[in-house]
Amino acid sequence: MAAHSRLVFGVWFLLLIGLGAAAPSVFSSLAGAGWQANGSESVQVRELAQQHFGGNSSAAVQVVVHSDALRVQDPRMQQTLAEVTAIFAGDSRFGDVVAPQPGMTISRDGHTGILIAGADANTDDMVRAVDDVKAELTGLSGDGIEVYPTGASALWSDFNKANHDAMIKAELFSWPVTLAIMVLAFGSLVAAGLPLLLTIAGLVASAGGLVLLNQVTPISVWAMNFAMMFALALGIDYALFVVSRFRDAIEDRTDMIAAVAETMGTAGKAVMLSGITVLVSLSAVLIVPAPAVRTMAIGIMLAVVFVLAATVTLLPAALGALGPKVNAASLPYAKRQRHHSPLFDSWGQTLHKHPWPFALGSMAVLIALAIPVLGLKVAMPSIEVVPEDAPVRQGYELVQEQMGEGAPGMLQIIAPAADAQQVAASASATSGIEMVTPPVPASDGAGYVMFQGLPSVDPSDARLATIVDELRAAVPQGTIVGGAPAENLDLQQALNSYFPVIVTVILVLGFVLLLVALQAPLIALIGTVVSLLSTAAAFGVAKLIFQDGYLSDLLGFTPQGFLDGWGPVFFFAMIFAIAMDYTVFLLATAKEHFERTGDPERAQIDGMAHSGRIIFAAAAVMVAVFFTFALAEPLPPKEMGIILGVAVLLDAVLIRLMLLPALLRLTGRAAWWSPTWLQRILPTVSFSH
Repeated sequence: MAAHSRLVFGVWFLLLIGLGAAAPSVFSSLAGAGWQANGSESVQVRELAQQHFGGNSSAAVQVVVHSDALRVQDPRMQQTLAEVTAIFAGDSRFGDVVAPQPGMTISRDGHTGILIAGADANTDDMVRAVDDVKAELTGLSGDGIEVYPTGASALWSDFNKANHDAMIKAELFSWPVTLAIMVLAFGSLVAAGLPLLLTIAGLVASAGGLVLLNQVTPISVWAMNFAMMFALALGIDYALFVVSRFRDAIEDRTDMIAAVAETMGTAGKAVMLSGITVLVSLSAVLIVPAPAVRTMAIGIMLAVVFVLAATVTLLPAALGALGPKVNAASLPYAKRQRHHSPLFDSWGQTLHKHPWPFALGSMAVLIALAIPVLGLKVAMPSIEVVPEDAPVRQGYELVQEQMGEGAPGMLQIIAPAADAQQVAASASATSGIEMVTPPVPASDGAGYVMFQGLPSVDPSDARLATIVDELRAAVPQGTIVGGAPAENLDLQQALNSYFPVIVTVILVLGFVLLLVALQAPLIALIGTVVSLLSTAAAFGVAKLIFQDGYLSDLLGFTPQGFLDGWGPVFFFAMIFAIAMDYTVFLLATAKEHFERTGDPERAQIDGMAHSGRIIFAAAAVMVAVFFTFALAEPLPPKEMGIILGVAVLLDAVLIRLMLLPALLRLTGRAAWWSPTWLQRILPTVSFSH
């Protein structure tokens, strides 16, 4: 790369021009829905409703029209409803429009009516459709009449906007903080700027790549949100490791190509293994049959691929071209700065002399923080994740006030027409179902009927799961139960079912990758187990904050009483990937010194001396990036930022800088031992140069 830097720069320039042309449209192009369990009963209900009932499915748009002074039958209310209907009439994405019906979608006092516009497109297109007409619909409010679009499609429209605004705000805030940390870590403006330029290249490429990939299969807009965050955090991590090593390699050299070769043969190899570990951890999430969850993982993986590609191609080319100028514009304290840190050398020696107190102390803290995870509850997000002034929340709360707690979460029951009477009786007798509407025959004469069931509890109430289960058990065979709340429950069930499988896959693959990289089974096992410990501690803290409400006033949110349902699956993969990232950095450096000296003591101390400052600086950057999302108003980005930030903080301070080096000291030479038969099986990987 260094010897052909002009070619490398040219290829990247063309790549960024090509993908960069598509990048600006990334947020408007990507999908807004996909939160479903493919193949579930509730998804079958939605598909049948769209096909045979004019689109009156969970993706349909519900428009709440309310007046304190007027009733639905009054001419002014009817005029407003006609104007709402006219807005939908000009858009092919909407199906049949059903006016408010007495006893079904008109409140008992007659002051609130719900108009339903059927869904004649997939869930992603319906979210975009709401994006397009939302302002026009809410613009009809006035003269004592309120108009609010609500329903699942409107929920995702409002939530995605709030989430996007929060993510952009957090990113803008994190960049200057990150730059300041980088300047302090490197002591050189040029060296500090390289990771940011690398990250920008990875971000632009991944944004354009997601837009192109979206032409093949719908990609959730959340994929870009996570990709932005991970590209920034990992791009800086990788560049820190490589640039620091390069600055050390040019100390006694005039041959810059040789210096780049040494850098990439050591730090570059560790970065590559780290990137593969991150990709493997995230790939396990792809087994969950939920489009939004899968595409979030794909978004991060794409960002990691581009950042990794830039780290092993663009960065060495830039370092070779810069040479000693990488230290240009250095701060006074940094002119004598070396890759070998005296401070972390001293810390490594302290750990070597007193391993037990640090090992036991750090483990005690981590175990204490992990214990609350045993009481962790998960559920899909409630309406409270949407800002209070969002139209969908205002409409939701109005429907509850006028029609009952469960009214925003009506269940849909589709059955063969011949079973209509039996289904109505069974559903009405089900505990927790307050009312069942009369059967509506399929509009195309397909032989189906649809009922709407009104639950007695809020759609996010844990008791709704029992109600749905009992309803499904009560109705005759061939009858299926769905609706937006049932889709959430089915997705949660899928996430819960796949979680143990994902954890097992990630742990096994993580251990195998560490085993290949380090060629030593004991330290590979230790590295995997301690990463699991920091992950459990992070979820324990998450339980205390987001379920129990500790610090909720300080952080500015109302606890839901549970963690968002996709959190364990997705955050486990992300936290474990980050933890293994630092594990590879520390242990690869220690392995390099063990290969050079054959002395486990020097491996432990020098490993800390050469990687401690990098791990500390990289963790500081990640914590800064993640904690900026704690400023977000929507709860899910806040959860993400705090959980990941706490995980990095715990992992870097208690594990990478205490527990793992102490365990290296306690295991001594056994940490690096490998049986002869295993050495014959494994590919040869060396970190010495």
